[in-house]
Amino acid sequence: MSETTDTADNSAPILTIDGPRATIRLNRPTKLNRLSQADLDALMVHFDRVEADPAVRVLVLTGTGRAFSAGFDLTAIAARATSTPSDNSSGSAFEAVANRLEDLGVPTICRLNGGVYGGSTDLALACDFRIGLDTAEMFMPAARLGLHYYKGGIKRYVSRLGADNAKRLFLTAEKIDAHEMLRIGYLTSIVSAQTLDGEVDRLATMLAGNAPKAMRGMKQAINEFARGELNEEAADQRARDSMRGDEIKEGTKAFAEKRAPRF
Repeated sequence: MSETTDTADNSAPILTIDGPRATIRLNRPTKLNRLSQADLDALMVHFDRVEADPAVRVLVLTGTGRAFSAGFDLTAIAARATSTPSDNSSGSAFEAVANRLEDLGVPTICRLNGGVYGGSTDLALACDFRIGLDTAEMFMPAARLGLHYYKGGIKRYVSRLGADNAKRLFLTAEKIDAHEMLRIGYLTSIVSAQTLDGEVDRLATMLAGNAPKAMRGMKQAINEFARGELNEEAADQRARDSMRGDEIKEGTKAFAEKRAPRF
């Protein structure tokens, strides 16, 4: 069964749920899927919907057209220059969305169907895996715009790509291609246009077939380790609980019977 969430704005991000797989598609191709505040709000609603559905085991985030996303609307960023300091900034709104995506309980795949620019580089980086076209490119223009990027995004760059790569991308505003994105660890893998969907499907199917509670707990621990914020007591408790849980009973039984587990 496939289910699509309707939106009042036909250019807003679209959520589709098909069995254990949810897909969110950015949907403003004429503007390279540039994101507005309304789009950020819609993404938060979609994330809540995904996490509330126990049948969903994996989320794929992608774009429509020739780019994944050109990031946040620059006109909205420019408007911040005349706003009062007490107003919530577009940076904080984008940060909240990226942080929410990173902490989703289900594993996430970014299907990079093209270029990724500005804030959307952090949105993709918040996903657990990034599969990109061999023609993809990325750049972070904050230094050219005179913008100090929000701290959560910088932290994610440093924890996932290392300080040297974060400095290169933020301070030079240099555009890099797919092969360099792979070399520095931004991409999990690069593929041709003909094999993109097949590789995404392969990985999504693999993740959807694994034990959801075990994956959720390990993903949380990995993210906390990366941020230097590990809750050791909670991680230890999850590990102990898993040794007595239903998932390990089914997993070991399936292994002994030489069949795929049914979680």
